[in-house]
Amino acid sequence: MKQILIVVDMQKDFVDGALGTAEAKAVVPAVAAKIRAFRAGEGEREVIFTRDTHAADYLETQEGKNLPVVHCVRETDGWQICPELAELADGCRIFDKGTFGSRELAETLAAEADDLAGVELIGLCTDICVISNAMLIKAFLPELSVSVDGSCCAGVTPASHENALAAMRMCQIQVKE
Repeated sequence: MKQILIVVDMQKDFVDGALGTAEAKAVVPAVAAKIRAFRAGEGEREVIFTRDTHAADYLETQEGKNLPVVHCVRETDGWQICPELAELADGCRIFDKGTFGSRELAETLAAEADDLAGVELIGLCTDICVISNAMLIKAFLPELSVSVDGSCCAGVTPASHENALAAMRMCQIQVKE
């Protein structure tokens, strides 16, 4: 049975670009250490990355109208995995997603369910994309152990990060800190 670590949206625009925050910058070393430690663990393990992915018409989309900050446009510098993690992403499956949660990721994991022991999520932003992906995975795989390491996540604000962790706990997602 395989353990999967999902690294959500650790992209330049969320770390130190258009939507970057001090909290996002601060978790980058912890995320890198978590990936390395996970890979060194026992048993079959896989690291998967997601990338927030938008087109040039972002401001015309529903999300763009509600968050009018152009970010993570495909093939731009801000869309790339942050430099500190880029090498750790080499050879990993990467799911490009045009919205907060990746239905494709959840469907892929559901198709692999018989081989999965558990899934853990880390990354950005706790209160938007991490919670969305955790909830989708829990919806597609209600019996799978789904966890989030809060020490390897950052939200838009510290308060919204804590609110998202509390909401995930209420939905039976294990929160580690």
